[in-house]
Amino acid sequence: MVATDKNFDVIIIGGGVIGTAVAYNLSKLKLKIALLEKEMELAFGTTKANSGIVHAGFHSKPGTLKASMCVKGSLMYPKLCQDLDVPYKQNGVLMVAFNSEQLPELNVFYNQGRLNGLTDLKILTRDELLKKEPNLQDEVIAGLFAPTGGVVSPFELAINLGESAKLNGVEVVLDSPLLKMEDRKNHLLITTKDNHYTAKIVINCAGLYADNIARMLGDDSFSIIPRKGEEYLLDKRVGNLINSTIFPLPTPNSKGMLVIPTVHGNLMLGPTAIEMDKRDEFTTTALGLKTIYDFTKNLVKGLEKRDLIASFAGIRAASDRGDFIIEFSKTNPRLLNIAGIESPGLTAAPAIGEKILEMVKARLNDEGMSVGLNPSYNPVLPKKLHLRDLKGPELEKAIQQDNRFAHVICRCELVSEAEIVAAIKSGARTLDGIKLRTRAGMGRCQGGFCTPKILKIMSRELGIPVSELTKRGGDSVLVPYTAKELI
Repeated sequence: MVATDKNFDVIIIGGGVIGTAVAYNLSKLKLKIALLEKEMELAFGTTKANSGIVHAGFHSKPGTLKASMCVKGSLMYPKLCQDLDVPYKQNGVLMVAFNSEQLPELNVFYNQGRLNGLTDLKILTRDELLKKEPNLQDEVIAGLFAPTGGVVSPFELAINLGESAKLNGVEVVLDSPLLKMEDRKNHLLITTKDNHYTAKIVINCAGLYADNIARMLGDDSFSIIPRKGEEYLLDKRVGNLINSTIFPLPTPNSKGMLVIPTVHGNLMLGPTAIEMDKRDEFTTTALGLKTIYDFTKNLVKGLEKRDLIASFAGIRAASDRGDFIIEFSKTNPRLLNIAGIESPGLTAAPAIGEKILEMVKARLNDEGMSVGLNPSYNPVLPKKLHLRDLKGPELEKAIQQDNRFAHVICRCELVSEAEIVAAIKSGARTLDGIKLRTRAGMGRCQGGFCTPKILKIMSRELGIPVSELTKRGGDSVLVPYTAKELI
């Protein structure tokens, strides 16, 4: 056995929304747990580019894990987001039909949703639709409405799930790619670039790389099929064009290109769905923009390219099985694979976390280990103050307690110096880490005004020269100059 003092009951591989949801739930138990993430920050993988939709559950085929986990997970969001201080809006989801040929398919999804346990679905007439969403295109003739759908900030959710897990005893280790995993009979031995770890159970939440992790222990029972999606963010000027998330009828490999109101007041268009050979190709294209814009302008009136403020691409970790994979490996019973968690994976994450808690508890009990509850577990995170939410006496009080609330760093999103400092103290080490925690740089100017100011604060608080600060870790150095030259 390799000498190590890094011995755990459970190790979670991957710090996206699935890995952090698992960590959050397992922290309810009296176990020694670690979460290992290869990137510099949580949520820097697929979660970072997630659309943020909380699905209702009518898209998924009855009897699948996607269906059961989605329906259960969506109902957990209001309480979970309240506990974790995460922005969430239950705005409902709406699938629309534009001709009589589409009506039978709309009814298929209505019936499918009912089979999945949704009792509040409703088929809306054209008049009902246009009363609810007056900016739908005139050709719309009917729609399927599910009020339990919503929108959430996916990266804030993952970060806060991880923060809660950490406060409840989970050791979160960032910048720690897994190099090797070996079976040692009564435990698994994990080697990263900096340490060796042992664990009775390893939970594989590695997303796009979950099949590679499984194969380290000889498990080739599934393969990940990367599916790229381009998305386009519009200015808040048009954020009120729609209320619900607007779906078309889906395609064979995608829920289609949507118009999505974000929880922060923007509109988002997309995504595309293109199967890829590479797992790290995140470019956006003129063709992608044209494809999405040409399609979505036929759903909703008032969409203009001139309102585009940001474009990005994410890669979904689909699998060759077509459903979520949540199972102990048949090759090695100490490896628990959570893979193929494509849409509606974000919606399902809270339910998946609960399911994994029960699976881990049962497996350890079978091994003779009595697993009790964490006596100090607290599911509620303290509320953070945001300048954009403060008015009148609340703002005056915040400034009296910390005058950095009076120093606006990001004008587009109204983010103060106090919030930037708080993000750094909570673990942000990169410009994107600041951005995901505070929204600084996410507005109309996309960081043109605030980035130098943020770098100055980061350098001061972290004690690192500006020339060593990165956008997302690794070699993504932002400014190859000294702080004096920058400022």
